[in-house]
Amino acid sequence: MQNIGVLTGDVVGSQRIQQRERLSRTLEDTLALLASRFGARGDRYRGDGFQIAVPKPGDAMVAAVLVRAALMQQSPSRQFMWDARIAVAVGPAKMPTAERFAEADGQAFLLSGRSLDALGDKADRLTVVTPSTALNDELALLTRFADDILSHWSRFSAEVAYLSLLHDESQQALAKRLERTQPTVNRRLIAARWTLVRDYLAHVGTRLTEGLA
Repeated sequence: MQNIGVLTGDVVGSQRIQQRERLSRTLEDTLALLASRFGARGDRYRGDGFQIAVPKPGDAMVAAVLVRAALMQQSPSRQFMWDARIAVAVGPAKMPTAERFAEADGQAFLLSGRSLDALGDKADRLTVVTPSTALNDELALLTRFADDILSHWSRFSAEVAYLSLLHDESQQALAKRLERTQPTVNRRLIAARWTLVRDYLAHVGTRLTEGLA
């Protein structure tokens, strides 16, 4: 059985979110984006929960960051940032069909669900787990550092990181897309610690692909 990536998550503080329709639309649009970009399949449950299967393990963490960035950039204010807790797992499982996603099974699904439960009330909002204890230990601290960076993003940081993940283009091109100046985009990328996040995603993507081969 092939290895796939599975994301299990829920929206932080969703019971306090008044813009329910906007939240629902953001989640649906993000699921559609991941399906188009990575061939992902997903489903929502309990209103604020979701599970997403990604066929290529190396894409799983990028998908997780895209989900968090999509929520953050829709936040109503700096004081109330939308975000999600996400447990990323890579392991053996069969990609589910869209029609029978609720019946999905396999080690990757079990690991992801259990890892989200293990986050509990901790401040951590991102974790990654595989069947390899050695690989888990290798990635755990790196992921905590990356999670800390993401958790301090502003709406502007999330927006510029989101677009940078989707479009491999220059700062000048990003500035045109955002209708901002290039120096403004540069400041936002620096504030987002973008080069560190980008390098983290590249490293983790490689390790999740090769570390379980």
